[in-house]
Amino acid sequence: MMVLYSGTTCPFSQRCRFVLFEKGMDFEIRDIDLYNKPEDISVMNPYGQVPILVERDLVLYESNIINEYIDERFPHPQLMPADPVMRARTRLFLFNFEKELFIHVSTLENRAPADEKVLENARQNIRERLSQLAPLLIKNKFMLGEEFSMLDVAIAPLLWRLDHYGIELPKNAAPIQKYAERIFSRPAYIEALTPSEKVMRR
Repeated sequence: MMVLYSGTTCPFSQRCRFVLFEKGMDFEIRDIDLYNKPEDISVMNPYGQVPILVERDLVLYESNIINEYIDERFPHPQLMPADPVMRARTRLFLFNFEKELFIHVSTLENRAPADEKVLENARQNIRERLSQLAPLLIKNKFMLGEEFSMLDVAIAPLLWRLDHYGIELPKNAAPIQKYAERIFSRPAYIEALTPSEKVMRR
């Protein structure tokens, strides 16, 4: 059985919980206290971070790597495109999300108190990047069109935390809000939320 070591408020762990519930197979989630991590976390992941996935003698970390493995191991429903060109484009998009959005999420999630200017800069960058994505979602149901995919999984934890991070999107980003609601209404999304995450959104 797969075991996921997951932070109850960690956006990266939430991605992996979401995929596990979408797949609907047997798995175990072990909640990790992010403020007081057990020693074996650093043994399994030299960077000392969650999520970590363990299956027999395989140990994986980094949410996108974990999720691609789960998707290949349990291909139904498939979350990465079957076509190699589309799959490559999806990976590039995932890389862009990390570089342009989640680098700022990491700043906002940082346990050490940060300069308010640094935090506001992170919020502004997220605001601008999400506003740029909005036109894509006027016609599209999901990031890749009609089909729910790994891109939707990757961005969902950020969209859920906008209030929590103090990020208000401009009016021209309304398609993003409607898109977010489509993701949040998925049964697997609701099941994957921890009690700590449920209270992040009004």
